[in-house]
Amino acid sequence: MPPASTQPRVPVEERLFSLVLALLATETGLTKSEILSTVQGYRQKYSISGDNANLERQFERDKDDIRDLGVPLETVDSPGQVGNNHNLRYRIPRGAYDLPADIRFSPEETTLLNLAAMVWREGSLSGESRRAILKLRSLGVTPDEPVLGYAPSLRVREAAFEPLSTALEKNAIVRFSYLKPSEADAQLRTVEPLALIQHQGRWHLYAQEPESGATKTFLLRRIVSQIVLTGTTFIPPVGNHAARALEELDDVWNSHSAVVQVEPGTDASTRLFKRRSTTALPNGSFELHYSDINIFADELAGFGPEVLVVSPAALRAAVLSRLHRTAADHA
Repeated sequence: MPPASTQPRVPVEERLFSLVLALLATETGLTKSEILSTVQGYRQKYSISGDNANLERQFERDKDDIRDLGVPLETVDSPGQVGNNHNLRYRIPRGAYDLPADIRFSPEETTLLNLAAMVWREGSLSGESRRAILKLRSLGVTPDEPVLGYAPSLRVREAAFEPLSTALEKNAIVRFSYLKPSEADAQLRTVEPLALIQHQGRWHLYAQEPESGATKTFLLRRIVSQIVLTGTTFIPPVGNHAARALEELDDVWNSHSAVVQVEPGTDASTRLFKRRSTTALPNGSFELHYSDINIFADELAGFGPEVLVVSPAALRAAVLSRLHRTAADHA
């Protein structure tokens, strides 16, 4: 097996997802060794004849995490080995993970859920997760198709996400065209990817410029070309780059605030009040935080007459510009 340092990095959420998927795929459950040797996120570090103590501790932590998320993970004795703790089997009983019996969907809602599940099934499972299912089948475990219906959610990711994720695994330098709202033409960027992070529902790339060594954060939705792997690799600096990137984005978020008047009882009032760090002012206005003035202006303009930006002036102008453009387009 290649050294751990050369193994692809598996995000914790993908490891937990793969664990849940595997445990849902069998009625009889899986032993710890079956899990560690087959499930994405564990198998990369698993040694058939070596010491797996660290990996077992990671599995114990993951069990606690998915239970904290409300997943009904349980342990059962292996057939014919009652009381043998070394061969305990882990599973997620489907009956305990079903929707409550009193929840019903209309035919239209069922159709939409089925369509969403189809898209999720095709686009959300990574190649590694698909290979994990095949490996489970090779052990005699037959995952049923309904397993995929337990999470019929769409993972809306920009086209740049997967190639950047691949570049991260390979420590590969990449090149792409990036368009800022203030610029007429996209600029070619060459960077060393350090982390992919999600902040306020949007995906960002945290990367380092090879020449200057400066770190920058790029919004994936503003990458307007294909991701090109240059064929050159780099040694990433030591540190938790994802945590650092999120901290920097939080600093930007906290440093930008706006005061907005909102019509009571409207969709805008409900949704904006639920935004992170929203404060209701004594006069009924909301104080809101944001990271990117252009993205926030798009959001506020979508509420139409339900909102009125009081400050800052730049945000007010940006929202007015979008409303004027919309009115002109539909004159």
